[in-house]
Amino acid sequence: MTILNLNPGLEYSIADVERDTGLSKDVLRVWERRYGFPVPTRNALGERVYDESQLHRLRHIRRLLDAGYRPARIVQLPLSTLMSLQQQSALFPAPSAASSLDTEYWFSFLYAQDSTGLRQAMVSTEQSLGLLRFLSEVVAPLNVLVGQAWLEGRMAVHEEHLYTETVGTVMRQALWIIRENTAAQGPRVLTTTLPGETHGLGLLMAECAMAYAGCALQSLGLQTPVPDIVAAVQSGQVDVVGLGFSGAQNPRDAFAALSQLRECLGPPVEIWVGGTNTALQRLMQTAQRGHEPALYINLSDLGAIAPVVERWRMDHRQ
Repeated sequence: MTILNLNPGLEYSIADVERDTGLSKDVLRVWERRYGFPVPTRNALGERVYDESQLHRLRHIRRLLDAGYRPARIVQLPLSTLMSLQQQSALFPAPSAASSLDTEYWFSFLYAQDSTGLRQAMVSTEQSLGLLRFLSEVVAPLNVLVGQAWLEGRMAVHEEHLYTETVGTVMRQALWIIRENTAAQGPRVLTTTLPGETHGLGLLMAECAMAYAGCALQSLGLQTPVPDIVAAVQSGQVDVVGLGFSGAQNPRDAFAALSQLRECLGPPVEIWVGGTNTALQRLMQTAQRGHEPALYINLSDLGAIAPVVERWRMDHRQ
């Protein structure tokens, strides 16, 4: 049974809840009237305030909505049932390397707000294991475990942000070193996420693996609209568009944008996508069975990148 580290004295405004969960104020008010949850109290100014237990429950509801559940089915459910549905939906797939990872060691830096210690420990581990092993055996499982700890109330938002910023800094430094010391052999890959996808660690991991495999990278950062991606491809020599998706992105919106992008780019430019969004994975597998000209790569499996890069070179050798 998960033990939640919640502070019953904390209160959050409706704007705080909107920023944390991505659920709009209008949606929260409609659910309050229609489903009887959430149940805010009022502060001295008569404005809605929510305690931490409600915020925690709303986080789980948001994850299930992103996985395809309808509000009428889940908003009124107790927390234990919401968590059980998440396990069934595999929103947090168990990382293969988690069993050998010293979670207490890595989490200690976060709980102590020791960003310097965390960065030094990561750099030392990366130098010991090598970049690809470090990403697969340390960063990939930690991404899952930190996200799960935050969702379950065992890690504060600022601790999760510290992790994200620190591991991002370590990977960007490693990426810079690779690009300075590795001759690019192609393909030329433009990387970004679509609007609504604010999580970039998975994409950054893939960029490291692609650079290591000799790809020439051009990053547009996060949340690039489809027309801007198309314009960037048309103005430069781009062979592949690489997109990352987390479990937090709405899969229907993502797939609609992917379809639009595929139609605009045409067959010569490949689209490589991946991440932990299980609903999106099912949609992409359906597209592959229909022989859509898009290549699917699971960014959580970094070992799949090098063979796909080599396949591209073989196809374009002439």
